[in-house]
Amino acid sequence: MIAPDLTVPIPDEIRAVHFIGIGGSGISGLARMFLGAGIPVSGSDRAESQNTGDLVELGATVHIGHDAANLGDVDTVVYTGAIWPENPEFLAAKERGLSVLHRSQALKYLIAGRRLVSVAGAHGKTTSTGMIVTALAELGDDPSFVNGGVIQQYGVSSRAGSDDLFVVEADESDGTFLIYDTSIALITNVDADHLDHYGSHEAFDDAFVRFADSACEAVVISSDDAGASRVAARLTHRNVVSFGEAADADVRVEFADDGSVRVSRGEESAELCLAVPGRHNVLNAAGAIAVMTELGHPFPDAVRAASAFGGTVRRFELHGTRRGVSVYDDYAHHPTEVEAALEAARTVVGSGRIIALHQPHTYSRTKLMATEFAEVLERCADHSVVLDVYGAREDPIPGVTGELVEHGFADPANVSYLPDWDAAARRAAEVAREGDFIITLGCGNVNLIVPQVLDALQPEE
Repeated sequence: MIAPDLTVPIPDEIRAVHFIGIGGSGISGLARMFLGAGIPVSGSDRAESQNTGDLVELGATVHIGHDAANLGDVDTVVYTGAIWPENPEFLAAKERGLSVLHRSQALKYLIAGRRLVSVAGAHGKTTSTGMIVTALAELGDDPSFVNGGVIQQYGVSSRAGSDDLFVVEADESDGTFLIYDTSIALITNVDADHLDHYGSHEAFDDAFVRFADSACEAVVISSDDAGASRVAARLTHRNVVSFGEAADADVRVEFADDGSVRVSRGEESAELCLAVPGRHNVLNAAGAIAVMTELGHPFPDAVRAASAFGGTVRRFELHGTRRGVSVYDDYAHHPTEVEAALEAARTVVGSGRIIALHQPHTYSRTKLMATEFAEVLERCADHSVVLDVYGAREDPIPGVTGELVEHGFADPANVSYLPDWDAAARRAAEVAREGDFIITLGCGNVNLIVPQVLDALQPEE
């Protein structure tokens, strides 16, 4: 893993840019934006994918495999922390004296001079970003955006708009969310994660305080999350807007017994009707509504516009139904996210059961949170199938496997640790019966097991 070197100056002009790992969900969106700005783009990745194919169609030159010769005649190279220091393209770019920018710096180059909404938080930021973007469009605006996931209404994770507004999912994982010149900061929560980078809960909180206080217009922050409350208490910003269920929240959410939801700000109140399920999504919408009002939109219009959001890819996404069993995929990879995804599923599964197919993400998080994952999975799902760890950028840690999660279950009958994907798919299908949901959980490549699950349920004839 390469730590970002944010001391590298961002050039005044980029004439041709090369992306290492161009097929990644975030960096492919950046590449799309550079193409849209008329800047020649090349890149490389380990394998072909939908993202690399789409970029080729848009005019990018994409190489499969990493090689110094792939750089060609570029003046700037963009990388992410997911690559290794010995990557031949990274080393060649350094040797040639090219501008070597972390992806956050490349995004800052694109944003320059725009009115920026930055969305940060350990969970919910991809959905919240999507909600803001779609709500702005519903209200007649045309913002640029770079999101961590594909927004279903657009079919892309990034887009260049004609307005002065720019909306980004700001990544707190490596501290790079601090480099942006943010106008409005939205903080969905401050649930300590990425302690491999920050080292302590206090340092994690400190970064969010700096992020919020540096926003030049407003800070929109959760009233319900304990970490966000800690951060809010330390802010010196003149314009802090809270949202949530708390009685003193500026934008307050109220859940009625009949399932309806009302959102209020001051004397104004309106019903919120979302197409996506889950209490967490209602709270995400409240944050988006608060942002809308800070951007100058009337409150009732903001509530109506928030209802237009249709979801993001890999967030409770239905992939198919076989013999009455629906198979969903969700990006959840932290215990809080897993709990939210499973609780949302519970609200719509009716009398059916939930079978979770969980892929732990990174060895460090699994080592730290295996017991928390087990507790959430056992409490919120009816049965869980646990795969092995998706290491992402990390080297394996001896003894850290998906079996750690299995061992955290109070009742072994509620869980199956099956690192073999065929066996895992068969087990999920064996447990499921008509009316049940099977949900894959994780931000690695667990979504790729979905066809095997569908086939195990009932092969297509």
